Amino acid sequence: MIPLLLCLAADVSGIWTGQVATRGGTQDVTLKLEQQGTKLTGKLYDDRGSSPISEGKAVGDVVIFVVAVQEQSGNQINDTRLRYTGTLRGGTLELARDRESSTIAGNSGGVFQKSSAKQLIKLKRLY
Repeated sequence: MIPLLLCLAADVSGIWTGQVATRGGTQDVTLKLEQQGTKLTGKLYDDRGSSPISEGKAVGDVVIFVVAVQEQSGNQINDTRLRYTGTLRGGTLELARDRESSTIAGNSGGVFQKSSAKQLIKLKRLY
């Protein structure tokens, strides 16, 4: 039964684009996704550049992946781990972005920040 479910899984491979709300307005976001079975790889592109995705999975219409980015907060640079979870609904990929953790870059100390607020992002497939 499981192989049949995998055959019915939606393929999210392609280029997806949309916008995310930020403190300064909106930011363009593009995802390049490649799906092989349930494994999901690719890159996220935004105003800061590009970041590879890791821990990517796509099962049925559910998508999960992680992006590690560096963010500036005042005078310090933070290594931040963002988890994206979402679903494919028609031609729209609806994602929730959750800041899992953030540490001062180069600091071997523990997590100093975790946000409980999730950001919602809707992306449309370009191809």
